[in-house]
Amino acid sequence: MAKSDLYEILGVSKSADEREIKKAYKRLAMKYHPDRNPDNKEAEAKFKEIKEAYEILTDAQKRAAYDQYGHAAFEQGGMGGGGGFGGGGADFSDIFGDVFGDIFGGGRRQRAARGADLRYNMELTLEEAVRGVTKEIRIPTLEECDVCHGSGAKAGTKPQTCHTCHGAGQVQMRQGFFTVQQACPTCHGRGSVIKDPCNACHGHGRVERSKTLSVKIPAGVDTGDRIRLTGEGEAGEQGAPAGDLYVQVSVKKHPIFEREDNNLYCEVPINFAMAALGGEIEVPTLDGRVNLKVPSETQTGKLFRMRGKGVKSVRGGAVGDLLCRVVVETPVSLNDKQKALLRELEESFGGPSGEKNSPRSKSFLDGVKKFFDDLTR
Repeated sequence: MAKSDLYEILGVSKSADEREIKKAYKRLAMKYHPDRNPDNKEAEAKFKEIKEAYEILTDAQKRAAYDQYGHAAFEQGGMGGGGGFGGGGADFSDIFGDVFGDIFGGGRRQRAARGADLRYNMELTLEEAVRGVTKEIRIPTLEECDVCHGSGAKAGTKPQTCHTCHGAGQVQMRQGFFTVQQACPTCHGRGSVIKDPCNACHGHGRVERSKTLSVKIPAGVDTGDRIRLTGEGEAGEQGAPAGDLYVQVSVKKHPIFEREDNNLYCEVPINFAMAALGGEIEVPTLDGRVNLKVPSETQTGKLFRMRGKGVKSVRGGAVGDLLCRVVVETPVSLNDKQKALLRELEESFGGPSGEKNSPRSKSFLDGVKKFFDDLTR
């Protein structure tokens, strides 16, 4: 039976370059791969045919022989073909390297490594975090060499194709029934070697520098938030893409406010007279001072909510509230007159445990009495 033309198998023209052949192979291999067509002998045979066509047409020497002699070039062991075209020797083990190499990093040549990501820890005040701010930062990094433009080769020269792997970046070693593919020991997977390294970067393609960046911090960030600056990390090797810079935010402790999600909390001390009689007191907010009305007979720990005086999160949503916790302050540094007035006030209550004026104290003392009575039974 006449064998199909290799170019027709892949659906490409005879003038197709390696990129076009590889693209056609990926499309067909994914369609006919045995994992996608279980128990389908026709699909398995088609996949073997596609794979062997691809292996011949992407090998310059084999392709030249095929163009000149056709399938005869691979019969009776020609070109060291190991069984000839269509001989059933297709190996499925490296299909993921061929088809999905761009995704998983496999394939015929190891790509130049993307630059490393960097992290910068930025400490902000609460006001900066809530309102947003633009900050300049200076970071040490690796940048592309200006002299060789990342190639690592001396001006006027360029990297040479590796003589060990012939540019593939990987070599194969047969161990029994298996073929092991590993990075080329000469070029370390790059597919090329630098004979004359650049004097500026010594063949690395990158140089150490410090750079200054202007970082815009959006309003509403909080401790733990991270801002990514794409491409501001270290430069990649041999012109590969740069990594990213991550700015890690932490917010300093504030002397007045504590933040919890979008709400702010603060303690407001008031004197005994205001707690008992009521009144107004100025309290701080991030937008300025406002008056807080304190009702009479206010107890320590009471929370007053001021709506919309909190934080608007960077993730959106409603603005939080400011919650003021009242703390009744015991008077200190009393003079004799003040002490006398307090004693007079205490007597008017009927003593320290006046039932009418101090209901919580009365309740507490009754509880203590009951506790000890129960112990003595």
